[in-house]
Amino acid sequence: MNAATLEEIKTQLTEAKTRLEQDLKDMGFHPGSNNPKTPDFPESGGNSDDDNASEVTTLADEISLGEKLEDELNDTIKALKAIESGKYGICKYCGKPIDEKRLIARPTSSSCIECKKTLTQEI
Repeated sequence: MNAATLEEIKTQLTEAKTRLEQDLKDMGFHPGSNNPKTPDFPESGGNSDDDNASEVTTLADEISLGEKLEDELNDTIKALKAIESGKYGICKYCGKPIDEKRLIARPTSSSCIECKKTLTQEI
C-alpha cells in the first residue's frame, strides 16, 4: 500500500474515532471508562404500564445501539494502533496482506477476504 493511501485511511479512521466517541457521549455512554454501558436515561414522569414499557424499550434500543457503536470504536482504535505499529493491512489469521481495495472499503478490516469467508462459512 502506498503512503498516500495509508495516510488517507488513517485520516478516515481518526475522523471516525472522533465521531463515534461524540455519538456515544451524546447518548450518555462513557467511552474509554470503566463506567457501565448504560446511557443516562431521564425518567419521563409517566406512571402507567404503557409509559414504563415504552421507557424500557427505548432504553434497550439505546443500549444495543451504544454497544454496536462501542464495538465500531474499538475496531477503529485497533486499526489506528496497527497503523502506528506498522502491522496494518496484515490478516490476523493467515498473516498475508489484506487487499488494498478491501481496506479502502472497510478500513477496520483485520482479516483478508479468504479468511473472512472461512470464518463465516461462505466457501
